[in-house]
Amino acid sequence: MQRRNPALHLRGVSRVSLCILVGSRHDVPVSRARVLVVQPDASDPLCAFEGWLTEAGIVTTVVHAYAGEAVPADLDADGLIVLGGEMSSLDDAGFPWLEDIRALMRRADELGRPSLGICLGGQLMAQAFGGSTAVGSAGLEAGIVDIALREESRSDQIFGTMPRRFRSAALHGDMIADLPPGSVLLGESSPYPHQVFRVGACSWGVQFHPEIDLATYDEWVDMDDASNPVNTERLHRGHTLFAQAEIDVLKVNRLIAEGFASAVIEGVAR
Repeated sequence: MQRRNPALHLRGVSRVSLCILVGSRHDVPVSRARVLVVQPDASDPLCAFEGWLTEAGIVTTVVHAYAGEAVPADLDADGLIVLGGEMSSLDDAGFPWLEDIRALMRRADELGRPSLGICLGGQLMAQAFGGSTAVGSAGLEAGIVDIALREESRSDQIFGTMPRRFRSAALHGDMIADLPPGSVLLGESSPYPHQVFRVGACSWGVQFHPEIDLATYDEWVDMDDASNPVNTERLHRGHTLFAQAEIDVLKVNRLIAEGFASAVIEGVAR
């Protein structure tokens, strides 16, 4: 999410009762692997990812950057997740610690530790490695996004065993305009093609929101001030599509969480 979006508030807890209904990809070994989570905004916590990562054996520690907690210069954890937020990836003047996040992403890559950037986090990852972002050329993308995985994804550690086409949740106003040099586009959609990419061996960025459920999305919709009729219509149409597809969406989202957890655990084992 970015400031240009009209709906910006999340509940601070997961909907465990619903998310638990979707099955896991496999039995994930118990681990003491640690993942640092950078939360740029109070409105965008781990949500459903929190429970799925815990079940996979991951211990998470959250840096609440929006509350003034410092983004570390080094990664004292086995993996990194950067979440979304109200601000734009272009808002460095108001949020100078966005560059600290980019630097931490680069440090994770140097250390060979898995990292995952979600929505704003995905945009920051693109910027961190030489790509660019911009205001979305097609306006707000809201509700459900249909993603087609490319041939390049077949050998990917997270997306290689996933369905070739899947749907997940979305709400963003900015876009990843240019991918970093040397990165691999793993999944695409229209009108915003850069939905899933990887930098190096284990740094992933996604433009969509695999961490949320319908209840979270509806809270974003409730924050709409109706000042932009086009956005309002897209938000409400997105609710209808999300409601129809939620169980399938959660199944896919859980696969992504478990795939990232497996990458972290395997990295610890090496």
